Amino acid sequence: MESRIVFLRHQRVILDADIAELYGVPVKVLNQQINRNRERFPPDFVLRLTTKDHEALRSQIVTSKEGRGGRRYMPYAFTEHGAIMAATVLNSERAVQMSVFVVCAFVRLREMLATNRRLAGKIDELENRLDTHDSTIQDLIETIKELMTPEEPSRVRMGFQLPAVKVKG
Repeated sequence: MESRIVFLRHQRVILDADIAELYGVPVKVLNQQINRNRERFPPDFVLRLTTKDHEALRSQIVTSKEGRGGRRYMPYAFTEHGAIMAATVLNSERAVQMSVFVVCAFVRLREMLATNRRLAGKIDELENRLDTHDSTIQDLIETIKELMTPEEPSRVRMGFQLPAVKVKG
């Protein structure tokens, strides 16, 4: 079920064909019920796909190219609440049973995304710590190198020195 939930306009949605299959009704029947009960489906429950949305989803869910047959109207996309509302207007036993399944799928997906966000936050935090530790460690290494390099001793010769000999030529 989670594989049929797609991202569209910054929302998790499921397409009308997938809802109809899940609820065991033809897409035409589902869409008729949506149109007959528009007051139950505000814009945040169901969206009508635009041509741009449809093309983006076709590449996202890898459907075959258009050609023969097809739909006359752009599909609907249901949010979690819209999918539940669709079950109430269909009034079939299977729709009621499957609405619980749909809710569970959306909840699992939400939990997975929340876990991934927390994990991404932890990774960012660790990277920031490593960056500060790396600079501190680099400073320590430079200081150690400076301490390990011996200073050049000032050499003052002690004792008797012979004068420099001139060579006759």
